[in-house]
Amino acid sequence: MSRKIAIGAVGVAAAFLLGTVWMTVQDGADADQFAQCRSSTVAGDLGGPFELINAKGETVTDSDVITEPALIYFGYTFCPDICPLDVDRNASAIEILEEQGKTVTPVFITIDPERDTPEVVGDFADAMHPRMIGLTGTPEQVKAASTAYKTYYKAHPSVDDEYLVDHSTFSYLVLPEVGFVDYFRREVTPAEMAERIGCFVDQL
Repeated sequence: MSRKIAIGAVGVAAAFLLGTVWMTVQDGADADQFAQCRSSTVAGDLGGPFELINAKGETVTDSDVITEPALIYFGYTFCPDICPLDVDRNASAIEILEEQGKTVTPVFITIDPERDTPEVVGDFADAMHPRMIGLTGTPEQVKAASTAYKTYYKAHPSVDDEYLVDHSTFSYLVLPEVGFVDYFRREVTPAEMAERIGCFVDQL
């Protein structure tokens, strides 16, 4: 084989290989339109359908609640410190996004349905953000929603009708017709959260 033919053959092979790599990268990008936004990975499916009760006492499903990008937090209104701080952080991130012209719905789901009645979660949500949706339900409904998002909670023994509830503290970003896409730990600041959420919203 002459040198010119050999060089030509190598060039064709290289072009084919580069083309294959490019198509593989493109296929991967197409498979996950939000790949550039993700900063975490989760093993297995997370999120899913739920049926709960809103502040008006109406039974609602995830389809009723998640009509636009939503930021979901599981907590309880009697929480003395962690929940108010986390939910306030979420509300601050939502406000930053609003200033950028991006609308995300903050959602609060109680893990203490015994005390958090529809009225109680409604008042709590209104105090935290005017568009926040507060949700409660029967113990079974709340457990099903918690299980879908793999959250943890356990109530301490009651003393004079007072008790604390141990619980996980992640916040979950969920997109309509897409589902769960990312979660946020407590240490994430409002600005960092808004930036990451904004990336997902921009891809829609």
